[in-house]
Amino acid sequence: SVPRPGAALTRVVERAFDGAYGRGSETLGVVVVRDGRVIAERYANGFGPFVANRTWSVAKSITGTLVGMSGVDVHRPVDIPEWRSRFGPDPRARITIDQLLRMSSGLHSDTAGNRTDAIYFGGTTVTEQATSWPLSSRPGERFRYANNDILLAARSLRATLGDARYRALPQRLFTTLGMRHTVAQSDWQDNFILSSDVWTTARDLARLGQFWLQDGVWQGRRVLPAGWMRYMTTPAGPQPERSEGYGASIWLFGPAEGLPAGSYSAQGNRGQYVMVVPAHRLVVVRRGEDPTGARFDVARFTAELIAAS
Repeated sequence: SVPRPGAALTRVVERAFDGAYGRGSETLGVVVVRDGRVIAERYANGFGPFVANRTWSVAKSITGTLVGMSGVDVHRPVDIPEWRSRFGPDPRARITIDQLLRMSSGLHSDTAGNRTDAIYFGGTTVTEQATSWPLSSRPGERFRYANNDILLAARSLRATLGDARYRALPQRLFTTLGMRHTVAQSDWQDNFILSSDVWTTARDLARLGQFWLQDGVWQGRRVLPAGWMRYMTTPAGPQPERSEGYGASIWLFGPAEGLPAGSYSAQGNRGQYVMVVPAHRLVVVRRGEDPTGARFDVARFTAELIAAS
């Protein structure tokens, strides 16, 4: 059923579709959940609760979740078969999954984000490209947001878990949470492209955010290890040069951004957001198709939703 929010909440949600939170921004869908119940939901023309679109980098936070479900030790060196050499130890093999999730691998990035268009759009595989970058600084010393770090974390999962467990892992999460309209895309060598290529709906992302809010417990069953969400949402090591912090695959918000301490968000290109505000038991999903140069102010939007609800 479609929720009937109060007038104040309705106005805030409507403003998200009118460009009020970012000049030129284009909102496709909004879902607001409080205490596990949808209190507001709206979509642009042509979209709806069952229309999936690309998560972009929200998939990075999904990867962090899958790492937790896998049970691997994130503080041990990664398992990247392409870094095993008959010529001697590869210095990159000292990188840990923790450093990959925290964007502190020390691997070279030629552009911000380390553009991976050849993997996303050109038919190149994760194992062909993501494993080829050299070190440019000592692991753990520099924050550098990079798609390749997350792709390598997933590559390590495949090598450690084996193909069968690796292939089943995303669907295990989606099925458990009832994310029935979510699909993880892979390259032609069956590597999941988990830095970006997951397709899903706003409602499914709201389920994911609620799962995080519930500390990795779903319908009374613990799915993530106890303490994993604390791990994902705790900053450690080098941090980005912006007010938001970074945990293990997720962005961190608080009073500096006008939100309660302990807030956090999965974020993706073109305005994809899953904001979780534990202090208000709130999950906010915003799907967008923001053009280059436009930025949706998710912190201000969330703060006004809190005030209106």
